[in-house]
Amino acid sequence: MTINTAICALLDYAEKTELIDKLDRAYSANRILELLRLSEYTKEEVKEEYELSEILSAICDYAVEGGLIENDSVVYRDLFDTKVMGLLCPRPSEAVSKFYELYKDDPAKATDYFYALSLNSNYIRCDRIKKDLKWTVDSEYGEIEITVNLSKPEKDPKAIAAAKLLPPSGYPKCLLCHENEGYEGSVSKPARQNLRQIPFDMAGTDWYLQYSPYVYYNEHCIALSSLHTPMKIDRSSFAKLLSFVDCFPHYFIGSNADLPIVGGSILTHDHMQGGRHVFAIESAPIERELSFRGFEDVSASMIKWPLSVIRLSGTDKERMIELADKILVKWRGYTDEDAFIFAVTDGEPHNTITPIARRRGERFELDLVLRNNITTPEHPLGVYHPHAEQHNIKKENIGLIEVMGLAVLPARLKAEIAEMKRAILAGESFIGNEAIEKHAEWFDKFKASYNITEENAEDVIKTEIGKTFVRVLEDAGVYKVTDEGRKAFLKFIDFVNN
Repeated sequence: MTINTAICALLDYAEKTELIDKLDRAYSANRILELLRLSEYTKEEVKEEYELSEILSAICDYAVEGGLIENDSVVYRDLFDTKVMGLLCPRPSEAVSKFYELYKDDPAKATDYFYALSLNSNYIRCDRIKKDLKWTVDSEYGEIEITVNLSKPEKDPKAIAAAKLLPPSGYPKCLLCHENEGYEGSVSKPARQNLRQIPFDMAGTDWYLQYSPYVYYNEHCIALSSLHTPMKIDRSSFAKLLSFVDCFPHYFIGSNADLPIVGGSILTHDHMQGGRHVFAIESAPIERELSFRGFEDVSASMIKWPLSVIRLSGTDKERMIELADKILVKWRGYTDEDAFIFAVTDGEPHNTITPIARRRGERFELDLVLRNNITTPEHPLGVYHPHAEQHNIKKENIGLIEVMGLAVLPARLKAEIAEMKRAILAGESFIGNEAIEKHAEWFDKFKASYNITEENAEDVIKTEIGKTFVRVLEDAGVYKVTDEGRKAFLKFIDFVNN
């Protein structure tokens, strides 16, 4: 593809996806020419249908040859092609205006527009998302979803070296700050010229809505505070969650917990994650009805789920917020040594909640997932965290997304699954194979349960990975799904009622 063809194809794409109007075409062409240091181009009819990734790759190739890209690697190419797409995106005020014009008619139409903009602008890199491995596994808790995330690019050594030479920068303060909108980026921070955010009110506070560039599930959105303030779960969190699903009743929203180990990867900026997806936790059946004294108007239940969940349901948001806050405050201070629940040790608090909100018709629903981040010499990464025997599959924190029943597993597993399949079919031991030796003991536990063939080898491995993730979720449950665990869970419910 010549650079002239690439420019014409990109303009066609931008017009077709409504990033630009046909009245913007000459202006947009001149902006691209300026960036590429070209004095002219020739209009041509591009008959072949090119993917956006192909067009941008051709433009980056030209930029590399012309010295416009410092180093021909994914980091530098991403910085450049994001700058290209930023030239074709509407101004933030234009995107916001269109969003709220559509919102007047239907909130779903507004988010449909905004999600399409995030896809078409290449802020969400669809070509990479498609590479993610995804499958489901049946369990006693419902259909558990598994994804091996391959869409986050690995930094190359030259980019890492260049990042070390950069002076420290506090702008933007983090990846979730509003100041990322339109940001040029660097080898240490991603470019965001094609990022757009929608300001909205969250229970009387200023927040922004955007989408995750990695889209772990359908319409994976992020709500982020306008202020760079740390994560904190308190009464106002429940008010914000219910306010969000009031504004966007077709979306769920949840928050990571606010303590290390049981929280997410970013605790320094208050944010929540939502989207248009039904997770297994939402479909989990009620195991036992609960009752909270003075809140008989709010339905409460314990659900069948590997983590310990109190589900609240009602039509009065204020009453639900009041009860959720009462449960949180009680849990923060709760200790039950027999159940190995300690509120505080050596001055360090351990108890918190991962909250999730959604709408069911006219009713609001809040899932309060009880969390505890205590560590011991036996479990130095956390007692209610993936135990060592699961670390070959999942060692990282169990955050909001995993809590709901979707495993986000490390990219290394793609190659390891392929190598395990090859070794199994070749009759080779995993021992001595550096890539998969970590899986040897794990494989020994189930290999006799299957007649493994060329046709089913990969499915067997994926099924067992799914079963391991279910055990990971069970590890994260502060009260186990046993008679003893349920008895201890009810003891806490009685504590809330006293």
